[in-house]
Amino acid sequence: MKRKPATLAKQHGTPLFIIDHDILRRNYRLFRSRLPRIQAYYAVKANSQQEIVKTLFDAGASFDVASYSEFMQVYRHLRSFRRKDKDFYIWDKIIFANTIKDIATLRKIRRYRPLVTFDNAEEIDKIKAHCDKAGLVLRLKVPDTGSACELSSKFGAEPADAADLIDKAESLGLTVEGLSFHVGSQCTNFDNYIAALNITAEIFHEARSSGRAMNIIDIGGGFPAPYDPTAPRLTRLAKIINAECDRLFPKEVEIIAEPGRFIVATAAMLVTEIIGKASREGKTVYHINDGVYQSFSGVVFDHWTPNFQAFRAGPAEVCSVVGPTCDSFDKITLAAQLPGNLRIGDYLLTENIGAYSIASATNFNGFGPPKVIHINN
Repeated sequence: MKRKPATLAKQHGTPLFIIDHDILRRNYRLFRSRLPRIQAYYAVKANSQQEIVKTLFDAGASFDVASYSEFMQVYRHLRSFRRKDKDFYIWDKIIFANTIKDIATLRKIRRYRPLVTFDNAEEIDKIKAHCDKAGLVLRLKVPDTGSACELSSKFGAEPADAADLIDKAESLGLTVEGLSFHVGSQCTNFDNYIAALNITAEIFHEARSSGRAMNIIDIGGGFPAPYDPTAPRLTRLAKIINAECDRLFPKEVEIIAEPGRFIVATAAMLVTEIIGKASREGKTVYHINDGVYQSFSGVVFDHWTPNFQAFRAGPAEVCSVVGPTCDSFDKITLAAQLPGNLRIGDYLLTENIGAYSIASATNFNGFGPPKVIHINN
C-alpha cells in the first residue's frame, strides 16, 4: 500500500475500511503454493465485498457460498467465463456449502445443477423434491476442540449415520459425490485435521468399496490467519494436510477447501477517529466512531481480539476503547495499550480486520458501517 492510512483517512473521512487487493492475491497464491493438490473455494461469508470476489475470481479461485444471494454474486462472473471455457463446469467454481437450504433457494438454484452439502435425512427429501439435479456432498461431524468458532454443535452428520444417509440419497435417485467436514474457524489444534481426515477416509473408502462413485473430499476451512506472531503458520499445517491427503486418498480424488479468514483477514485495515475521551475509575477511555455493532462485530460473533495503534506518540498505558452507540455492550476492548495523551480527532489504526467484520456489521442506533475503499497497487 503506497499511501499511508492516515493520509487516506484525511482524504476519505473516518471510519475508513481499507482493503488491499495485493494482499488478497498474495494470500491466495500462498494457500495454493502450500497446498498444491487442493483447490481453494473462498468462503464468501468471510467478506462478501464484490470487489474481493472479482479479484479472487480473476486469480483463479473458486467459491463457497451459503445463500442464494452469494451464489448469484459469484455466478455473475461465470457468465463470461463459461463462454471462453468450453470445459467449464459449475462445480469447479461454486459449492453451496450451507447444509440447510430453504425450499425457495433450492428451487431457484435447481436450473444450475449445483453442488450442495447436506447432513441429515430431511435435507435429502427436500433436495429430491426441489433440487433433484444437484450433486450432493455429505458433511460429517468432526472434532473441533480448540477452534475459535466451533461448528460441530450445529452442523455435520454423525459418522455412524453416514452410510445410511448415503444409501437414502442414492435410493431416491440422487448422487452423493463426496464428503466434507469443517474443523472450526481459526483452528489452532492441528490434530483436528488429522482426526477429521482419517474419519472421512474411512467412510469414503467404505462407500467406494460398496460401489459409490465418490470423487470429492472437501476439507472445509479453519486455516488460521496470522493475527499475531503466536498464531500457528499455514506452512506447518500444510505439511500435515499434504501428507495425510497423499496417504489417505488416491491421486484422482479431487480435494477442495473453503478458506475465508486466511485469505481476507490480513488484507484489510481500519482507521477510526477518537470522538470522545474520559477518565473512568482511573482508566482512560477513548470513544471512537466505530464499534461492535459495526466493523468490530467480530469481537462479538467471531471471538476476535482487536488491535489498536495510535498515530501520536506517547507513553503507553492500559486504556479502554468503546464504540459510538448508546449501548453499554458496545465495548471494543478494556485492555488496549495506547498513549494516554491522545486527543479528540486523533486517529487509531486496526490491522488484520478483513474477516467477519463489515460482513456482519449493522446500522444499530443509526451508526452505519464504515466507508470502504479498495487499493489495487
